[in-house]
Amino acid sequence: MTIPASWFLIVAAVLFGIGAFGLLTRRSALIMFMCVELMLNAVNLTFVTFARSLQDIGGQAAVFFILVVAAAEVTVGLGIVVAVFRRRHSVSVDELSELKG
Repeated sequence: MTIPASWFLIVAAVLFGIGAFGLLTRRSALIMFMCVELMLNAVNLTFVTFARSLQDIGGQAAVFFILVVAAAEVTVGLGIVVAVFRRRHSVSVDELSELKG
């Protein structure tokens, strides 16, 4: 018994929606990074679902590259957040907007 592809796509849509909602409503930079990661994982689930349905490895190869880019984004993003936190003692996005030239 296999699970239909539509169920995976529904789960991916729900995960993407939760990530988008969190990204638009939260003001903490760390929470925003986690929401972006949740959205990327929803897209990865969609790629893997279509790769399985179409019997093609291209979707899984795309997931590999997305995971590499996501890991680099987390590394750079968390480095920036830690540096800002050390200087300002806050990671609120509203306070970070004051850093504009």
